[in-house]
Amino acid sequence: MKQFRFLLLVAGLVGSLWLPTRPAANPTEEPSTDTRAPELTIERLYASPSLSGPTVIGTKISPDGKRVTFLRGKERDREQFDLWEYNIEAAELRLLVDSEDLVKAEDENLSEEEIARRERQRLRGTGIIEYYWNEQGTALLFPLGGDLYSLALGAEVKRLTTSEEFETDARFSPLGNYVSFIRERDLYAIELPSGEEIRLTTGATDTIAHGVAEFVAQEELNRFTGYWWSWDESKIAFTRIDESPVELVQRYEVNADGGVTTTPQRYPFAGSDNVLIELGVVKVADQSIAWLDLGEDKDIYLARVDWLRDNATVAFQLLPRDQASLELSFAATEDLTQEVVLRERSDVWINLHDDLFFLENSEEFLWTSERSGYRHIYLYANDGTLSGSLTQGDWVVKKIVSVDQAKGLVYFSGFADNTLELHLYAASLDPQAKSIRRVTLEEGWHKTIMRAGVGDFFVDDFSSPQQPPQMAIRSTADGSTLTYISENLLSDEHPYEPYIAGHSEPRYGRITIGDGIELDYAMLLPLNFDASKKYAAVLAPYGGPHGHRVKKSWSVDFNQLLARRGFVVLTLDNRGSYDRGVEFEAAVKNAMGTVEVEDQVAAVDFLRSLPYIDGENIGIHGWSYGGYMTLMGLFKAPDHFKAGVAGAPVTDWRFYDTAYTERYLGHPDAPGDVYNKSSVFPYVEGLEGKL
Repeated sequence: MKQFRFLLLVAGLVGSLWLPTRPAANPTEEPSTDTRAPELTIERLYASPSLSGPTVIGTKISPDGKRVTFLRGKERDREQFDLWEYNIEAAELRLLVDSEDLVKAEDENLSEEEIARRERQRLRGTGIIEYYWNEQGTALLFPLGGDLYSLALGAEVKRLTTSEEFETDARFSPLGNYVSFIRERDLYAIELPSGEEIRLTTGATDTIAHGVAEFVAQEELNRFTGYWWSWDESKIAFTRIDESPVELVQRYEVNADGGVTTTPQRYPFAGSDNVLIELGVVKVADQSIAWLDLGEDKDIYLARVDWLRDNATVAFQLLPRDQASLELSFAATEDLTQEVVLRERSDVWINLHDDLFFLENSEEFLWTSERSGYRHIYLYANDGTLSGSLTQGDWVVKKIVSVDQAKGLVYFSGFADNTLELHLYAASLDPQAKSIRRVTLEEGWHKTIMRAGVGDFFVDDFSSPQQPPQMAIRSTADGSTLTYISENLLSDEHPYEPYIAGHSEPRYGRITIGDGIELDYAMLLPLNFDASKKYAAVLAPYGGPHGHRVKKSWSVDFNQLLARRGFVVLTLDNRGSYDRGVEFEAAVKNAMGTVEVEDQVAAVDFLRSLPYIDGENIGIHGWSYGGYMTLMGLFKAPDHFKAGVAGAPVTDWRFYDTAYTERYLGHPDAPGDVYNKSSVFPYVEGLEGKL
């Protein structure tokens, strides 16, 4: 679900004066008299350079461990990205490719399919927005302006394609002899030594595609590709999708200039038909294809595909339409025999992950599961025999980051300490060890990148409420900082320096509801806060599944703008939010718009209990699921909210897609009138103060 770029606050949220001063450290301290801070406008909030410092995405460690590469936005345009590297040995940062040297931003026209693919991956901006290393660490590949380019280290950029059609979803083959890509919904490869182009599939049409991830796979299953190389690059597993059963509708888009455009799109509304999907294996040498058996039930989701290291076995994961179970199967590509190796079942729904790791020189794999009620790491033999769990407890593993077999360790990110901080941990690959070690040190949010077997370090993309995003290289042994790629300190030269005196730092706490359920919140206090005064307040929820908003990370956003203008802003992670375990998230099963609203109402009651809150002037705003929450709050609890702004809200779940909606609400034809109860329209009459 999308981020907002612009929001208007509805008149009616009143109650405090804006004074440009730093907020007091806590509600009982004397207010600051520092008046240096200029007004932060919404225009400046989204202008360049970014107030949070350099905009960095796509961080990778080179296969030889000598470089850290990433995409960084230009200072004059934070959403036009160039390719950079940090040479670890030389301790040198340098620009590898300036995107404008190849394609001017104004000349970069993308196909509708590529625009949609980037939207579903949440890839924003222009220039170089994705790139890939070959496994030999000698070259990089990136798409730009619809064509493909490669950069061999120490050489000039080479253009690989010059066709009128767009090439998408490109990557190197595992041994680096090919570059594969999708063109016109078919799968191709270029043999790099000769430059010969090989067409691996044929027959694509407006409704048939090969190697392409369908809409719901990209939007809701977090699968953005439809093809997978074998390790010896002799074969590629790929999807064939038939979109003809999916209804063709017109998608309306409101443009920045106020105009409206329409685009035809096959959209699978809840309860309607999905694509038909097949899984094939094509041999690169002769383009012969073998088709795997996905079972008699064709109304399924192909969730994940991988190759075992024997180069002869494909692993694929299938979800039935209700998504309450999952099967991991292994299929032999020569005789096409296959078996189900692992089954997961849930009373609510399966949360997919990318934590299938086949160990090298071993007949074992790692897997994560929520079977205990919390996601943890398990070790399996390749025949499906469970060897044991590597982590345990009433806390959540976020994801497996890397595996160091030489040291017998698996590194993972998770919430073993608390739900406000994301840390890197290490656990033994021996299930009998039953111990973990926290690697990252600083309080805050650590997004970590590692590459197995290339050194005892990791890249830490770290931020905290006091520290804008910084990128450091740290030791896996003790978490100590080896060097900074971007320290991004709040110095006199930092873009946020003119506004730092007016910055409102969040205060964290918990609200207890019901039978002792604790809900995390973050609160921003107004500038020059005075506990003897009364302030209007605004709730800023997301509230839906997979949402996690209350965290100790850096944020300069619209809520900061509200705090600077005299509002108390409260963000609450209600029941239904992520990273608190199955039971906490499952509260919204067949009940969207119920417990989430109850919890936000409890947040209003909490605010009203505070002596400095004007309880009659409390508003609410949100985007996407947060917009839905805003409407439900206004309609179902109008006595709690003075005003609200809903951005891009879902109003009737019948008009959202199959994979997301049916996961949480079931089929629209199921008994219980669930969809009507979860729609905003039955509650519209509850809105008070209608114009």
